Amino acid sequence: MALKATIYKANIELADMDRNYYDSLQLTLAQHPSETPQRLMVRLIAYVLNAHEDLQFGKGVSDETEAALWQINYSGEINLWIELGQLDEKRLKKACNQAKAVKLYCYGSSVNTWWSQAEQNLNKFERLTIEQFETSTCEALVKLLSRNMEFQCSIQDGQLWLTSGEETLLIETKKLK
Repeated sequence: MALKATIYKANIELADMDRNYYDSLQLTLAQHPSETPQRLMVRLIAYVLNAHEDLQFGKGVSDETEAALWQINYSGEINLWIELGQLDEKRLKKACNQAKAVKLYCYGSSVNTWWSQAEQNLNKFERLTIEQFETSTCEALVKLLSRNMEFQCSIQDGQLWLTSGEETLLIETKKLK
């Protein structure tokens, strides 16, 4: 019998002062059986960092032809393609050929090794930006994971302050490219 996705709900009050974007987000996240809690939370934070009325979750893990997140305009053009993890050049090249902008959010203990091997090949993609989440940030995010989540998020000067109940986290990414 096939395993089913686990459903999570996240209600987020977002104030992104860097982009002048303010919203109340009610998100439903489906965690594929092969998706780790760490990847799920990185996906949620990537959504918050790039929130837009046209941003949506792709099939991601279960369908390699779609992004983890993407912003598609009314004429069907992909304005933003967002991926997670330590991807190979082939997948990122495909994304860069299909979208106006591509973002890759890396996480995990082996990012530095991956980046030292991939940097030269990935630097040739002009539409690609790459940011890294620190391992300690991801571990702290996983502790906040629950089936029903409530967050207040403030983004200013590239810093995301995430509050859940009594817990407040500072979430920053390191720009690799």
